[in-house]
Amino acid sequence: MLRGCAWIAILGCAVFSLSILIADFVVPNHDWLADTISDLGAGKYEYIVDIGIYAFSAALLACAVGGAHAHLDGTRWSGSVFALILLGLIVFLVGARNEYGDSDQDGAVIHVYLVYALGALFAVVPWAMSKGVSRVSATLGRVCTAVSVLWIPMAPAFFFMPDGYDGGYERILGLLTFAFVLSLAVAFLRIADGVDG
Repeated sequence: MLRGCAWIAILGCAVFSLSILIADFVVPNHDWLADTISDLGAGKYEYIVDIGIYAFSAALLACAVGGAHAHLDGTRWSGSVFALILLGLIVFLVGARNEYGDSDQDGAVIHVYLVYALGALFAVVPWAMSKGVSRVSATLGRVCTAVSVLWIPMAPAFFFMPDGYDGGYERILGLLTFAFVLSLAVAFLRIADGVDG
């Protein structure tokens, strides 16, 4: 179970990265430094980015399942497992709603609220799980803590970034989320190695 969850999490991050890279080359007149992932996911080629978004959603849900299976801490860990489920659903909705500023929307526009919720949860969950992860690896626990410490000032700053640089800045924030997900994945693999002998 833990191995499967770990590899789904790792592959989810890899597929998301690959989808962004492919879209960077396929989407006409795209500037990766100036254009956000939402810009990249708008229009004719949105399915390329959507595949990556859905893969990352699966990665977060796999982390939730793995976290529930391993359960390395108390109440904070339990709450974080539920938060990971919510994060997975939020990321899925970001892709499914197609509200990328290209007038392709259906019903109420909720994209910005999803982004706010995602930002708030990523500020708390890595820190809340760091103690449990530290039981497997002190280094991985420190990475989780560092993600929260960096995320808290950096995520709000995104909304004030100049249009010419916000795309590159958003990708840096994305790497922080990857660092957390991959830390959980490695922790799950280490636990599985210990169980399997």
